[in-house]
Amino acid sequence: MSISVDIHQDRKVVDTVRELALEGFKGPGGTDLPSREKYQWLRDVGSGLWLDTGDIEAALKVWSPELSALTTNNTLVAQVVATGAMDGVVTYGARKIREARPDISEQDLVIELAFLVNAKLALSLVERLGAHVSVELHPDVGFDVERTLIFGRRYYEINPSHFFVKVPLTPDGFIAARLLSSEGIPINFTLGFSARQNYLATRLSGPRFVNVFLGRLNQVVDVNGLGRPENIGEKATLASNELVRELRESNPEVHTLQIAASMRSGTQVASLAGVDVLTIPPKAAGEYLEMDIDRDQVRRRATSELVVHLNTDRPVESNEVNRLWEVDEAFVAFAEDAVSQANEMKDGGDLVSLSNKHGVGLFHRWSTEDRQKIQEHGKIPDTSQWPGAPLDDLMSISALESFAKDQQELDDRIKGLIADSS
Repeated sequence: MSISVDIHQDRKVVDTVRELALEGFKGPGGTDLPSREKYQWLRDVGSGLWLDTGDIEAALKVWSPELSALTTNNTLVAQVVATGAMDGVVTYGARKIREARPDISEQDLVIELAFLVNAKLALSLVERLGAHVSVELHPDVGFDVERTLIFGRRYYEINPSHFFVKVPLTPDGFIAARLLSSEGIPINFTLGFSARQNYLATRLSGPRFVNVFLGRLNQVVDVNGLGRPENIGEKATLASNELVRELRESNPEVHTLQIAASMRSGTQVASLAGVDVLTIPPKAAGEYLEMDIDRDQVRRRATSELVVHLNTDRPVESNEVNRLWEVDEAFVAFAEDAVSQANEMKDGGDLVSLSNKHGVGLFHRWSTEDRQKIQEHGKIPDTSQWPGAPLDDLMSISALESFAKDQQELDDRIKGLIADSS
């Protein structure tokens, strides 16, 4: 999609969309829902608790004062928009934006309206629950530092006290997240899948949060016959959490927290107790609250406690799985070199080149055709189609393309609405 940078920095457009987003917003709210003891057990061992949903009704079923935030994404927002709940926002917003900038193209208008819908939904959650909300960028800006900066700053301007800005883990994302973080914007560096990705992010980019999408890791190992799915994502998450915590404890300037994301069950909630942040789908939260467990079963675990079983007949793929939780001296040297050269890096290409120079195998160069093929396959890739591609990078690009597919459905609905309102 072609996006005009100038349009999205035009103060007439920026101010119009910001005013539309904030129209009717009454400020942070709250609930009088009772505390939940099992949530408090998680808090007691050091975990912040978020819900992974933009659906207020689903959230309220498992909400309590122990929860502090929600996270939305392109898929979740598209689901809300598909109900028609935002149709009025889109048609009214299209008219007001066109009044501010009559020459705006359809594509740029769609981008603005998608941004508006995300902001509106997030503000509704802030107003109802008083919680922080992670807001997602349009997937089309994931490989563009300048556009990521534009929309990241604009989200923060709308609600600096309650918005966390999600930046996707791409080569350009590392650069953009560093710049936004340096401006004091709280970045949720999303779509992470390995300890090494998050080690580099913490050292180079300094985001407020990093992620491991653990449920998808278990699934990719299972679907591709790389081993047993049990504990794969959990081990990557715990390893990443330990490394991020070590960096935080050894450097007072590091404030990054680890998020355990993409949970699939209540059992995973309990087994990941002690990870800095647990972002939990309402279904998994409900399962956890119904589990017959004692307080002493909700405890912090070490990576070394988790046993994984990989397919030894496929040593190349097994090595890629192991790299989800391993960070060796060569990778640390690369990360330190990246930090030393950070101010000279203009975009993700510079970071990829440095990665290749160190031979750490962190990034694959994805063509437009590759990304389209990955999008068509779905969020869990067929690893046999991508020999030599790092598994964590393959998972990150698959996640981004999965969101891009859902975003396209949202964009198409917006296009239909603005066509009908013309």
